[in-house]
Amino acid sequence: MNFDLPQDLLNFLDELDHFIATQIRPLEAKDDNVRFFDHRREYARTDFENGGLPRHEWEALLDEATALSEAAGYWRFSAPKKFGGRDGSNLWMAVIRDRFTQMGLGLHNDLQNEHSIVGNFPFVAMFEHFGTPEQQEEFILGGFARTRRVAFGLTEPMHGSDATHMETRGTPETRDGVAGWRIDGAKMWISGMHTASHCAVFCRTSGEPGDARGITCLLVPRDTPGMRIDEYLWTFNMPTDHPRMTFENCWVPESAMLGPLGGGLAIAQSFVHQNRIRQAASSLGAATFCLEESLRYARERKTFGHDLARNQAIQFPLVEIATQCEMLRLLIYKTAWEMDRLDHKEVEQQLSDRVSMCNYWANRLVCEAADRAMQVHGGIGYSRHKPFEHIYRHHRRYRITEGSEEIQMRKVAGYLFGYTGPRKKTAQKD
Repeated sequence: MNFDLPQDLLNFLDELDHFIATQIRPLEAKDDNVRFFDHRREYARTDFENGGLPRHEWEALLDEATALSEAAGYWRFSAPKKFGGRDGSNLWMAVIRDRFTQMGLGLHNDLQNEHSIVGNFPFVAMFEHFGTPEQQEEFILGGFARTRRVAFGLTEPMHGSDATHMETRGTPETRDGVAGWRIDGAKMWISGMHTASHCAVFCRTSGEPGDARGITCLLVPRDTPGMRIDEYLWTFNMPTDHPRMTFENCWVPESAMLGPLGGGLAIAQSFVHQNRIRQAASSLGAATFCLEESLRYARERKTFGHDLARNQAIQFPLVEIATQCEMLRLLIYKTAWEMDRLDHKEVEQQLSDRVSMCNYWANRLVCEAADRAMQVHGGIGYSRHKPFEHIYRHHRRYRITEGSEEIQMRKVAGYLFGYTGPRKKTAQKD
């Protein structure tokens, strides 16, 4: 048993560090771009007079950093080689995301806008496994060219975690001799819709509420009549790009369908595991950053004549966070490594519980670590002149949005008790 990371991965991390130091950090320091990361970050990023959307200057800076990474051959790293990527594995992506967030806030990796110089592309897996060749050409390559951006229209105002009870309907309807679908319903929290070219709308086309089958994914162009953005919902961490939307007599042709008729739920679930393990690694890295900053400050800060670090009230909580970080890092890396040894579809049956363990615990841990860092740093830790409040506000969302921790614990319980997963056969015999 060897726990060493591959040497070529370590070499790649060094390469990324050099790229960040020589190209990304100088861009971050240019023209007061640091305002997007220092105490002014929330105001600098948010156009409060325009629905709370991201400011154009902020998104332009992210695009500039992405262009540098694309030119250097890093941005598409996780994508398949046939689409210009480098077949980046789950293990490598987990280690990279862990490394990046350990660096703290910066232009190299800012997940508030799903931005990183090493990109994560769930839409690639979605179109690779379910799209037609024409759709792959349009949306995968078009996505990398930034001519296509697809928002994910699954959640509804009254239906979040249980997508099988969605009320949005897709009804067969022919218009001007062309067969298609009329969409009626409402969606909520459709991230990225302000810059999206299409919305992947999941709607019930057959079956009864609660049925897993009968949900279909339809790709709706942004300018389609009947698709309306009602408002952008302001959140704990601003800016927002999460609208509430209405679909009323919204029609698309049959060619807009992604994947099989009635098989949309499988599409929605097709990339959650790789997304969750990478996001777990990001939360772990951010928790480690909070820990290391707290350790450094506690050694430097003098109180009552000696280092703050000498107080056990400071030591013991940080010991617990450090212990959890070490254990979680081993579980995340091992789970990512095991994912790489399985076929894409087998992960759901063999490892879904481990991915959920990693994700919900990492998201909980980073919130605890950020809160503890504020406490250790005292008043300055509570201020926006330290990054901890931003880390807390940002990562708190993942205890809900990346599959709520209750849903993920339910998944783990299903595996433990044999309702699903590898224990199901033996449990049925008992």
